[in-house]
Amino acid sequence: FMKNYDFQSIEQKWQQYWATHQTFRTTINASRSKYYVLDMFPYPSGEGLHVGHPLGYIASDIIARYKRSKGYNVLHPMGFDAFGLPAEQFAVQTGQHPAVTTAENIRRYQEQLQRLGLGYDWSREICTADPAYYRWTQWIFLQLFESWYDTSLQKARPIGHLVTILQQAGNSKVKAACDKDTPIVTDRVWKQMSEQAQQKLLMKYRLAFLAETTVNWCPALGTVLANEEVKDGFAERGGYLVVRKQMQQWCLRITAYADRLVDDLAGLDWPTSTKEMQLNWIGRSVGVTITFETQTGQGRAYSTPVFTTRPDTIFGVTYLALSPGHPLAHLIATASQRAAVKAYVTQALQRAETNRPDGTKQVTGVFTGAYAIHPFTDKPLPVWVADYVVAGYGPGAVMGVPAHDSRDYAFAKHFDLPIVQVIAEADTTEAAYEAAAGTLIHSDFLDGLSVQEATKHAIQRLEETYIGTRTTSYRLRDAIFSRQRYWGEPFPIYYRDEMPYALLTNQLPLALPAVKDYKPTATGQPPLGNAVNWQTQAGHPLELSTMPGWAGSSWYFFRYMDPHNATCFVGEEAQAYWQDVDLYIGGAEHTTGHLLYARFWTKFLYDLGYVRVQEPFRQLINQGMIQHKSSFVYRTKGTNQFVSYRLRHDYDCTPMHVSIDLVENDVLDIEAFKKWRPELATATFVLEDGQYICGSEIEKMSKSRYNVVNPETVIAKYGADTLRLYTMFLGPIDQAKPWDIRGIEGVFRFLTKVWRLFHDQSGTFVVTDQPPSLGALKAVHKAIKKVEEAIRRYAFNTAVSTLMICANELTTLSCNNKEILQRFVCLLAPFAPHLAEELWQLVGHTQSVSQAPFPQYDAQYLQEDTIAYPIAVNGKVRATITFAMDVTPEVIRKQVLTHTAIQKWLQGRPPKKVIIVPEKMVNVVV
Repeated sequence: FMKNYDFQSIEQKWQQYWATHQTFRTTINASRSKYYVLDMFPYPSGEGLHVGHPLGYIASDIIARYKRSKGYNVLHPMGFDAFGLPAEQFAVQTGQHPAVTTAENIRRYQEQLQRLGLGYDWSREICTADPAYYRWTQWIFLQLFESWYDTSLQKARPIGHLVTILQQAGNSKVKAACDKDTPIVTDRVWKQMSEQAQQKLLMKYRLAFLAETTVNWCPALGTVLANEEVKDGFAERGGYLVVRKQMQQWCLRITAYADRLVDDLAGLDWPTSTKEMQLNWIGRSVGVTITFETQTGQGRAYSTPVFTTRPDTIFGVTYLALSPGHPLAHLIATASQRAAVKAYVTQALQRAETNRPDGTKQVTGVFTGAYAIHPFTDKPLPVWVADYVVAGYGPGAVMGVPAHDSRDYAFAKHFDLPIVQVIAEADTTEAAYEAAAGTLIHSDFLDGLSVQEATKHAIQRLEETYIGTRTTSYRLRDAIFSRQRYWGEPFPIYYRDEMPYALLTNQLPLALPAVKDYKPTATGQPPLGNAVNWQTQAGHPLELSTMPGWAGSSWYFFRYMDPHNATCFVGEEAQAYWQDVDLYIGGAEHTTGHLLYARFWTKFLYDLGYVRVQEPFRQLINQGMIQHKSSFVYRTKGTNQFVSYRLRHDYDCTPMHVSIDLVENDVLDIEAFKKWRPELATATFVLEDGQYICGSEIEKMSKSRYNVVNPETVIAKYGADTLRLYTMFLGPIDQAKPWDIRGIEGVFRFLTKVWRLFHDQSGTFVVTDQPPSLGALKAVHKAIKKVEEAIRRYAFNTAVSTLMICANELTTLSCNNKEILQRFVCLLAPFAPHLAEELWQLVGHTQSVSQAPFPQYDAQYLQEDTIAYPIAVNGKVRATITFAMDVTPEVIRKQVLTHTAIQKWLQGRPPKKVIIVPEKMVNVVV
């Protein structure tokens, strides 16, 4: 037997055992209830994992192991979201195929995940870049392409059904989610249309469709970027300039599902903050579209519809504001304002809408020179273009009511526009109070009404006068689905007569071709334009763009259920058994994008009968970030000079993150720093007391902040079980937690203490079959109850604390009883599985502890024989006395008054009163 806790050999032994015996392999078992726990798909970057990444993985593993011990058939898979821009950029720089670097990164991730002792079913591993996988991503895209959304049935239907309707009756009675400019045609007109014309009409209905749309274009990367990939007008990766431009792109009509995406959130066990973010992203608002007539300097009139949820403030309107992309912005601009409007619009459209000012922090806009006519008062209202107005929300125009909207108020104050407060308004904003000096007006049909009543009456009057119509508006846009990249799923689309057509299912997968250059072509085509013979056998050209990174991650949870099925994306038996994900764990940064798209694809597949659920993730936990100390150096602007921390205010400096590996006790290793990056070789330094002192701050652990800790370093020194326990012990799973390596020593000592419970001082295994003591029984049964309750609440830090307390109690009792210790091992197993497996084997078991049932507590051992009473004098605790549970009040009173610590405060005087709160406390009033 090993004398000491040799974690290295123990962990290697059991990781090999799990792999050899496929301990966590899962198959369908109809006799057992299923439990599907899933981690969000990791992207295998070249840098590998840092200690912040495993937080969610360890938590899911604890739950998986616990559920398995409770008799569930647990599905706990892992795979890799392998398409993406980083691998492609590396290929551009080195010429190495992205598949090669991706495979290397995946191997490293697998090794790191396995070293953590995570109980994944690796037989189900999937990779989005594997043609066997993306064959089915392409297949799902074709289903979207060949479908339309019937709003009368609120579901997707095959496009062939729509063709039949068009042939028999035209589209005048078709209720569908479609383009706004979809023409009405009769059956006769449809039959007379050319095939190309028919395809153009169908394109306006398809759930996957081509459209001219405004995108975030990054010239340096040669591709479109999603809004979340752009920050302050620059690409988040690389810092390259991003501009807004019109391009023909593949889009997915997610807007058709907006209502279902909103309504179905109510039934999900998700964090409230996540639900609210999705609701805000979808932005469903019920209100009124009001039409304002706009007069231009040329005497022409245009109808300008605006959307509002507060029609009761119609008499507080003092201006109209159009989004920079509004088609009327140029049309209504007067001759004197045309150049200013054009310049402003051009500048505003350069920025993604998510990076524009919010209308309160930074106010920008331009006057068009035109005026709209108030529909009730006939007063002229100046029409402005303002970038706080979002193009896709309603008609892209708002009526400015500065007394009752903070953004409108900021805009009006900035440009010195009138502020009018409506008397009917009952819930005025802070802006309205500041506007108290503004004009107060009365309205002939809203005075004296509450906001709710005034809104109802305003809608009624607007509809009666044909000025407004009830409208539901959404902030959600159709999802742009094209990327001008190489490393992504090819679209299974070819072109004939400039119209897109679907490849046949038996032609899938359409695999990525070899290319000599991963950059766009000389003519600006996507990288696939560099491929030779990128066409069908009939010579028709294939689509040159590829799908975005989120394509494969929008349905991967279904593929895990049936990963090797070559005939369908998930078989009927697997879908019927596993159905959905019971627990999904991942970062809050995916709150809108990934989760929204996954829900959309699931609902679509449900509509066509391919899956049995409308929601993919029953319960969601967003793990909090791991924080760590970041270090900073201070560079004098425009130079290669670095100024020490306390001298930085004497210079014009900007802070720069520096690797924590170059810093010890805030002192920079100057020579190592100069070798860190080539441009730093010539750096000069302004020192204090002969040293360069760095600044520091606690931030999110991130490679970009150079403050990451490699888990392999921690595992090599302390072991995976210690890392697992410490990560959980840091704090609640859903809260941010600072990483401090000094705290890990205590966790390691705890595991060493557990090891010693089974061995004497010489290292000899000494577990006995002698009857356990009452104290040991109480300690372990109390721990069983608390640990299970903590796991069910996902309070893993509390569970670890309970295990530590129990180990201390058993050590104090010198407990080496087999019955007690093996129960403790079962409690420990989800958290520290390697040590638990070793101890489980030592006490005589031949099967893995992962197959052992979770112990049950016996309530009789939870009853206490004694209770400690705090004893207060005049409300302040002065002593603690332990009494038997069945003690009488008379005995308590006598012992309290004769206790030395209490007599000190009585000073020989009798108490005025002795208040005894049974099983709580005693208060002596003197």
